[in-house]
Amino acid sequence: MRHFLSSDAITDLSTILNNIKNIKENPFGNSSLGKNKTMVLLFFNPSLRTRLSTQKAALNLGMHVIPMNVAQGWKIEFEDGTIMNLDKAEHIKEAAAVISQYADVIGIRTFPSLINKEQDYQEMILSQFVKYASVPIVNMESATVHPLQSLTDLFTIEEYKKKTRPKVVLTWAPHPRALPQAVANSFTEWIQKMDYEFVITHPKGYELAPHFTKDCTIEYDQHKAFENADFIYAKNWSSYSDYGKILPTSTNWMITKEKMALTNEAYFMHCLPVRRNVVVEDAVLDSPNSIVIPQAGNRTHAAQAVLTQILNK
Repeated sequence: MRHFLSSDAITDLSTILNNIKNIKENPFGNSSLGKNKTMVLLFFNPSLRTRLSTQKAALNLGMHVIPMNVAQGWKIEFEDGTIMNLDKAEHIKEAAAVISQYADVIGIRTFPSLINKEQDYQEMILSQFVKYASVPIVNMESATVHPLQSLTDLFTIEEYKKKTRPKVVLTWAPHPRALPQAVANSFTEWIQKMDYEFVITHPKGYELAPHFTKDCTIEYDQHKAFENADFIYAKNWSSYSDYGKILPTSTNWMITKEKMALTNEAYFMHCLPVRRNVVVEDAVLDSPNSIVIPQAGNRTHAAQAVLTQILNK
């Protein structure tokens, strides 16, 4: 694996899941693999879990890490042939090439505009770095996918599942802001690679991009979807069809104790951060079946497994 951009980067899912398990049991077992190597982390938007977990993963492998908050004053031009006489002082052609002189691996995190669907789904920022950088690129969340998060989610389900083929439900939940579709897209993409019973539930109008959900079961009745579920994964996302919009819908999609009672004593999952008593009520988030904290902890082990594969190549 040269780049880690989406689930397509992993050709042997069972092997990397086993590698994550081994790394979790012995995180410093390969601490010299990244000796004298540097990872540069570029953040076009803020991060807590992704930044700290990826940085810790690299440090566990013996790498040097240089994080950079790109959004704070550094403006890059991504269009070819443009006359750069406005506020952008550096072009991606030079920026990516120069960073490649300082880094052995580059991690990139960026959000969509939620205005221009075509441009967002072309992954302009990520694809331009891949095009002009000469070192491996790790997607730390892009406009449309968040593969590090969803690889973590998959490993967490494997850790906690009580039967071979659990029922996993991805449920839309309310949020006061328009959020990207990246986590939901990636979760759907990864889960379909496993032999799970998988259901997506959301209000009408919140359908995800068809190429992510083409083989999925969509249930518009949240209560019905929750029946006999083993895992409930809650996430908000804005509309794909009415791109980036929050559509009129009632707040009764919040995850409650009463809804969780419909499940098979399901575990509750969320990528965090989560808005209490908007997305999920306290009684669920603070319950013994909430695994959001160990789920977040697994971010380091998943990132370390990905970096291990890249460094081994």
